[in-house]
Amino acid sequence: MNVQRPRATQSAPLTRASGAWEQRLANPMSARHWLVKQEPESYPWDAFVRDGRTAWEGVRNYQARNNLKGMKPGDSVLFYSSGDAKSVIGIASVTRAAYPDPTAEEPGWVAVELEALRGLKRPVTLALIRAAPALANILLVRNSRLSVIPLTREEFAQIVRMGSRREPGTFSSRGTATGSSRISRSG
Repeated sequence: MNVQRPRATQSAPLTRASGAWEQRLANPMSARHWLVKQEPESYPWDAFVRDGRTAWEGVRNYQARNNLKGMKPGDSVLFYSSGDAKSVIGIASVTRAAYPDPTAEEPGWVAVELEALRGLKRPVTLALIRAAPALANILLVRNSRLSVIPLTREEFAQIVRMGSRREPGTFSSRGTATGSSRISRSG
């Protein structure tokens, strides 16, 4: 992955005075949902939580860059730890829309600012995501190398629900957990 370690930032938090923030609160259907991937050796979730906010910079893939450009303040973000873990482990929020990436040597690359919100009760592994029929078409499954991925509201909610359960379960044809048996948590 060509993503550099994101840089912690100290910008002011979104306030009710922010028009974009109020618009997202008034119309949650306008908020978008995303998944960002990060190598735990480069920038683990714990470091993100400790920093509070970070500039998500160093992305050098055209499709991922275009996805960064689509992010707006108030959008929800799932944090996916790649490498050996291969699991969604936390929830973040976009606090600053796309701006020129200060680490880029050529124009056109962008960064966004993210704020860590909370960890999930349990990691949602790639194996669990693949086992959920409702998640069969997300880009994480179809294009595993992409580091910034759009999600539908339903896909985002499904992954959050899966991470809110303490024990893994099986999935019905609708992709909801039944809890009748365990699924392997490998890979």
